Order: sequence, then structure tokens, then C-alpha cells
Amino acid sequence: MPCVLVVDDDDDVRIMLKTMLERNNYDVIIAQNGNEATRLLKNNPVDLIITDLVMPEKEGIETIIEVKHDFPHIKIIAISGGKRIGLSTQLKSANLLGADRTLKKPFKSKELLNTVRELINI
Repeated sequence: MPCVLVVDDDDDVRIMLKTMLERNNYDVIIAQNGNEATRLLKNNPVDLIITDLVMPEKEGIETIIEVKHDFPHIKIIAISGGKRIGLSTQLKSANLLGADRTLKKPFKSKELLNTVRELINI
């Protein structure tokens, strides 16, 4: 079964994504921030990372850069939302720095699942 690492500081988002992915036959590991995610990656091989961009300790952009340097084969979906100023700039930056896809919150379950399937099957 493909394994996905979900990185988000929002408990509700993390659990919702974990549940949705597990129901669609993915193994899921969760992390609250980029520091926890990079620690988990050292001992847990994953096929894909879904990471929020705005988090405490280590934000998504930093996490993307580090993951692409250390694990260039791992696909990454960057997610972000809210009414933050510069959201579209953050998503564009994530894409330029290594995210394979970006999704603006709120996104539809089908949109996320299709993106996950596409990236894991590339």
C-alpha cells in the first residue's frame, strides 16, 4: 500500500486527511509540523507528502526544500488556505521550490484524491 505523510498543525485537518486517505487504501503517517515530519522521514519511507505551508517550528516551504534535497523521489502536495495575504504567492513559491502540486484550502476530497493518485502513479 502506498504511504502518505500528512503534515499540518491543525488537528482537525490532519485527522480528516488521515481518515480520507485510509478509506482509500493508503497507509498514513501524521506530523504536526516540518520538524516532526523530517524526523519521521528518517525511519519511515513514504511515497507522498501533503504539507500545509503555514505551521509553527518549521513551515511548509522549509520542509519542501529539505525533503527535496534529502529525498528527491518523494512527491509533495503543498496546501494552504485562509484569508492570509500572499496566499497565492506562497503556493507559487512552494511550486517553484519543489512541490509537485499545490491546492488551496478548502479543496474538495475528490480533487485531493485525484491529485494523490496522479502523483503516486507517475
